[in-house]
Amino acid sequence: MSIGEPLNRADGVLKVTGAAVFSAEVQVDDVAYGMIVQSTIGAGRITRIDTTEAERADGVIAVLTPDNAEQLPKKGKAAFNPPAGRILSLLQDHNVHYNGEPIGVVVAETFEQARHAAALARYEYERHEVEADFERALAKSYPYADKILGRDPPQTSRGQIARALRDADECIDVVYRTPIETHNPIEPHATIARWDGDELTLYDSTQFVYGVRRVVAKTLGMPEEKIHVVSQFTGGAFGSKGAAWSHVVLAAMAARRVKRPVKIVLTRRQMFGPVGARPFTTQHFEIGAMRDGTLCAMRHTATSSTSKIEEWVEASTLATRILYRVPNQHTSQHLVRLNTGTPTFNRAPGEASGTFALESAMDEMAERLGMDPLEFRLANYAEEDPEEQKPWSSKSLRECYRIAAERFGWAQRKAKPRSMREDGMLIGMGMATCTYPVKQMPASAIARLLQDGTVELRAATHEIGTGTRTIMPQIASEVLGIPVERIRLVLGDTTLPENPISAGSMTATSTGSAVHNACVALRDALDDLGVTDLAQHRPNVIVEARADAKPPNDAKEKYSMHAFGAVFVEVRVDPDLGVVRVSRVTGAYSGGHVLNPKTARSQIIGGVVYGIGMALEEETIVDARNGRYVNAELDEYHLPVNADVPKIDVTFVDEHDEHVNPIGVKGLGEIGITGVAAAIANAVYHATGMRVRDLPITLDKILR
Repeated sequence: MSIGEPLNRADGVLKVTGAAVFSAEVQVDDVAYGMIVQSTIGAGRITRIDTTEAERADGVIAVLTPDNAEQLPKKGKAAFNPPAGRILSLLQDHNVHYNGEPIGVVVAETFEQARHAAALARYEYERHEVEADFERALAKSYPYADKILGRDPPQTSRGQIARALRDADECIDVVYRTPIETHNPIEPHATIARWDGDELTLYDSTQFVYGVRRVVAKTLGMPEEKIHVVSQFTGGAFGSKGAAWSHVVLAAMAARRVKRPVKIVLTRRQMFGPVGARPFTTQHFEIGAMRDGTLCAMRHTATSSTSKIEEWVEASTLATRILYRVPNQHTSQHLVRLNTGTPTFNRAPGEASGTFALESAMDEMAERLGMDPLEFRLANYAEEDPEEQKPWSSKSLRECYRIAAERFGWAQRKAKPRSMREDGMLIGMGMATCTYPVKQMPASAIARLLQDGTVELRAATHEIGTGTRTIMPQIASEVLGIPVERIRLVLGDTTLPENPISAGSMTATSTGSAVHNACVALRDALDDLGVTDLAQHRPNVIVEARADAKPPNDAKEKYSMHAFGAVFVEVRVDPDLGVVRVSRVTGAYSGGHVLNPKTARSQIIGGVVYGIGMALEEETIVDARNGRYVNAELDEYHLPVNADVPKIDVTFVDEHDEHVNPIGVKGLGEIGITGVAAAIANAVYHATGMRVRDLPITLDKILR
């Protein structure tokens, strides 16, 4: 047996020894270095460009600007098809939409020379009014009209919400806010572009090699088969590397101009704006309940920021629609356009921000009713999907509540705020429900028996730190009955069978299902040859099988598919200084069949740490006067470090779910962040009696 074993990462040694080759480290002969020039105003038009000094600087090969850049088909907007495509900044006009927008590229012999010369380029502007104040711009918000990700409606209604709120015994009317959060993976975005005649190779730090190929081909007006994209390792992404951003196409344009390979590696500051972020949100909740603790009404109005260039919606209402049994409910999504970079997916996009507001509001209502927060949630447990009125494919949330509460010691919690102290610190306990939908997209894989008796799996998926190189051989080992050490995964290359983006917690569901099917096909092929034991198979024979996997659409018509969990948090708050420390976290999760408890636990821990940052530290500050990202460096954009992270106790409730896919998995990459910010906010309230509804929870908000 291999599935279910806590195996070490197959690529662990490569990473800790530095042998893993990331995109910027690929050795390419005669490579030149590109540096993006960014706008220094928030809105307007470039009126004059002087690159004389930059062109004279040591090592400079070329300077690309809107005055001299090649004109692309349809001004480079041919690939715009959200969410897979973006409107890019490709030097096709002189307009400026946000502070930090790419407006030029300097190419030089070294990175340092390119960076120095980029600072010498001179731009003059006609300045326009900047709209970068989210709160002020709320007056111009408007309803989002398109389907969310082409699937979910932007507004939903069931029952009679106005009447139900009017007839409720208790009501709350509250607003929660979250700031812009920038992904900040340790590996910055990086692309190497190399032309061989009319064929283009891109070594790109991406979550989606086929998506990059598709977007770049359409943008440059060339056949997809002429573009080869490679990404062997991606050093963190969290959604930011799911799209082909401007620098990818600019690298290709620069390489074509100078007739040499060009490498563009973004600086940390350049990762604020041009490559997306989680947007501002404000979330208005109106909740009505009866005295017995039954929810009767819930209205959730979510407004998020988008750019002046295009619409992108943070779908914060999705979890609200399905998590509790509420007969009368209305949800709606609204947008506000700002002079900022276009937002994008950020770990559990929508669910992370949405569960912060929902689970905070649930605690506020529980207190209004005088109920324990856990008991209130259990009283409104949804036995079926309340939005679609379909049974769950499987749901173990009750068991998650029970296990996590017992391991955490929830029964020892005193209900009254500020009633628990230890060593002079205020102690607070909070909890929240976690959820994330099961997602799957079409995928293909090849399983190949090699001459040395090993098995090679081939699929254009990605290793973004989630353990893909480990769990895919485990799936194959389970089917084929050979040791996992004799199985190898080849990935990250558009010469391999197409796979979807490694995002949405769907790599295991999509690629895993394709690998499973390919291995079944290989096993059947070997059986047809009279071969039953791979270990004894003749080493000079090669057998190959290819298979596809598609979403279980028939099952989705009948069942609602989600992963669930419960997270409990203890905080310690200094009553004099207002400093908050998370001292304990306990979570229990049901995500279908757990393929590898070690890598699965790692994913949950990573999500919880991400949630700690969301709750207490992360905030991208935008200067409302000029749209400049103020804290666009890691010394001022605060992220959790070792001292901020306590012991995180993770338990899995293994589920048998025959409906979701052939291997029964639901995905665990994103559910770990959901609910965490709310659990911390609820714990801070329990410790201090101060309800903080605006993230992050900083000491000034506690001492106010």
